[in-house]
Amino acid sequence: MKIDPMRRLVLSLLVLSCAFVAGCAKNESGSPSSSSGSSAARTKLQGSGASFPAPLYLRWFKDYEKESSTVYVDYQAKGSGAGIQDLINETVDFAASDAAMTAEEIAKVKNGVVMLPMTAGKVVLAYNLPNGPAEVKLSREAYCKILMGEITKWNDPVIAACNSGATLPDVAITVVVRSDSSGTTHVFSTHLSAVNPQWKEKYGINKTINWPNVSHLVKAPKNDGVMALVKQTPGAIGYVEYGFALQTKQPVATLENQSGSYVKPTTQSGQASLASVTDVPEDLVVWIADPVGADCYPIVSYTWLLCYQKYSDPAKLKAVHNLVDYCVGEGQSISESIGYIPLPPSMIEKVRAATAKIQ
Repeated sequence: MKIDPMRRLVLSLLVLSCAFVAGCAKNESGSPSSSSGSSAARTKLQGSGASFPAPLYLRWFKDYEKESSTVYVDYQAKGSGAGIQDLINETVDFAASDAAMTAEEIAKVKNGVVMLPMTAGKVVLAYNLPNGPAEVKLSREAYCKILMGEITKWNDPVIAACNSGATLPDVAITVVVRSDSSGTTHVFSTHLSAVNPQWKEKYGINKTINWPNVSHLVKAPKNDGVMALVKQTPGAIGYVEYGFALQTKQPVATLENQSGSYVKPTTQSGQASLASVTDVPEDLVVWIADPVGADCYPIVSYTWLLCYQKYSDPAKLKAVHNLVDYCVGEGQSISESIGYIPLPPSMIEKVRAATAKIQ
C-alpha cells in the first residue's frame, strides 16, 4: 500500500513532535543533581521529607521562587524517614525531618550533613466529636491512655474528670495514627515517653511505633492523611501538626502540661515552650520532651532542614545558601499565620552561623 508523500510527512512530524514532548517530560522529572547549561535556565533544588512543616515549606518555596529568577524548588512531603533515606541515597539536594538524624544515619551520608532548625510546631490532638462540648480538655493520664488503647469511650470517667460540667457523648473513640515512618510520631512518642513510664517501657521513642493491636485504632500516611481520616470519622482523635488542624478548622484538645495547667496550642504557648530550653548544643539538635512552665504547651518541637555539608555543583550550593537565608529571614514573618512558631532570634543567629559549614 502506497502512502501519499504529504501524509508521510505529516506522520513523520507527529512522531518527532511526540518524541520531543516525551524528552522534555523526561528532562523535567530527571535527576535532581542535573543542572542545565543554559544561562537562562533555573537551578532546580529537589527536596523531600517531613509532612509536619510541609504547608509552611511549600508556601516559603513558592514565595521564594517569585523573588528568584534563577531557582525553583520541588519538595515532596513523603515523611521524615523517607526524606532521610533520600538524603542518604543522594536522590535529593536537601531533606527535612522532625526527627534529627542519628549519628548512625549521618555516617551513611558521604558528603556530610548540616541540620538546620527552620521553624517549630505544636503536635495537637485533633478530634471529631459531634454533639460534644465547645472545648475538650485532656489530662496527661487521659491522652496517654487513649493512645495506649485503655480509654475507648469519650464519656470515660478519666476524660469526664477533666471536663467538669460538660456533657460528653457516649461515643466510641477511633484513634488515628501514622502508618509511615514519621517525624511527627517521633516527636509525639518522645513526649509520651517523658510523661508516662508505661508508654516508655512498652512503646518507646521512634519514627514508627508498634501500636496496640486494638480494633478502634486505624492508620494513615502523613499529617494530611491523619487529618483527613479524623475529619471524616465521628468519634475520631489523631495527632497532627497544628497547622493541619488550623487549615481544616478541626477542633483540637486543650492539654494538661507538666505544671498541671490546661493549655491551648497558641503561638504564645509554643514560644514559652521554646524559651524553656536555654542550652542549645553546637549541632542545633534540641528536644523539648516535656517543657517546664505554667504557660507552656506540652508538645512542641523544632523541625530541621537537612543539607549536605558539601555540594559539587556551585549553582546548587549558592541556591541552598540563598534559600536558607530567605527561610530564616523574610519567611519567618508568615510562620504564625500558617500555624507554626517563628524561630527565636537567638536560634536564627545560630542557624545563620551554621550555614557557613555548607560548602
